[in-house]
Amino acid sequence: MDNKPMTKSALSGEIAERTGLTKKAANDLLDEIAEIACGEAKKKGQFTLPGIGKLVLSDRKARTGRNPATGEVIQIPAKKVVKFRVAKACKDAILG
Repeated sequence: MDNKPMTKSALSGEIAERTGLTKKAANDLLDEIAEIACGEAKKKGQFTLPGIGKLVLSDRKARTGRNPATGEVIQIPAKKVVKFRVAKACKDAILG
């Protein structure tokens, strides 16, 4: 078994094989899903990919931290981050 992660071209090839689409059509489909997901997450704060999970835009509060090299205390500013929450069905399918 190969432990390398699946590449985009391998994924589009697998989709093409399972659905009867051409590899180009499967690749275009992946591009469109990614574009829609990013746009919806930016605009509405979240995007759900049914059966897989949800992209969520979240606010991270300002906090104090330490510079690991010098030990100096620093202020880390508030910022927005993107998180991915795995769907329960996906978790159960992977973990059993």
